[in-house]
Amino acid sequence: MKNETKGNLKYFLKDDIRQETNFRNTDQNIGVPSPPIEKPAPPDARKIPLLEPEAFALGEISLKTAISHRESRRKFTHQSLLLEELSFLLWSTQGVRVWRQKNALRTVPSAGNRHALETYLVVFNVEGLEPGIYRYLPSQHQLVLEATPDHLKDRMIEAALGQQFAGSGAVTFIWTTIPYRMEWRYAEASYKVIALDVGHVCQNLYLACEAIGAGTCAIAAYNQQRADQLLKLDGDDEFVIYMAPVGKI
Repeated sequence: MKNETKGNLKYFLKDDIRQETNFRNTDQNIGVPSPPIEKPAPPDARKIPLLEPEAFALGEISLKTAISHRESRRKFTHQSLLLEELSFLLWSTQGVRVWRQKNALRTVPSAGNRHALETYLVVFNVEGLEPGIYRYLPSQHQLVLEATPDHLKDRMIEAALGQQFAGSGAVTFIWTTIPYRMEWRYAEASYKVIALDVGHVCQNLYLACEAIGAGTCAIAAYNQQRADQLLKLDGDDEFVIYMAPVGKI
């Protein structure tokens, strides 16, 4: 007998909800101003400028090579990541390519250009950065220092359900979602496309890592509460959705 509970979960993968949603009642269509494209940084936050894309002197391998070499890598060397390399990875995954009026066109696709994601970094070994938790500001191509908690490696591994490689690289990318950015336009039809969007982002990370002699491995199995607590998130308006450690190979 089919397990009805499991069967109902398949609904998330289908697009029937798009036909069932009354888009005339979305916040966008009733005139509610759109939410900001990124979380603002506190006025007194420490910001770290990143190398602009025009100045990158790395990543020059063919797309065919990057795709053919792409694989999930769980073993990393102790070599640090250069800040230029981290700048390249961040731009490749959520960077702004061009501004058009109030819209930012990024390096990855997103449903309706809503980009309902935030990129956090748990930094262990990046030249020029002290260990800690940072957040990427795509609009400014900068990092903002969020916290420097004790026992960072242990807490990262705990958040990743004990997977040791989550704390053995130079940096672990953690993507969160702020669903309302997507809900503002798509209401109940938002959640599937948020999941699709973060997949686009992580694939770009895989390819960008190959271009700089680094590796990554996506992690979808994690402790939701521990991960949200690590980043000091409320777990409702914003919560962790995906993570990926990065290190030299």
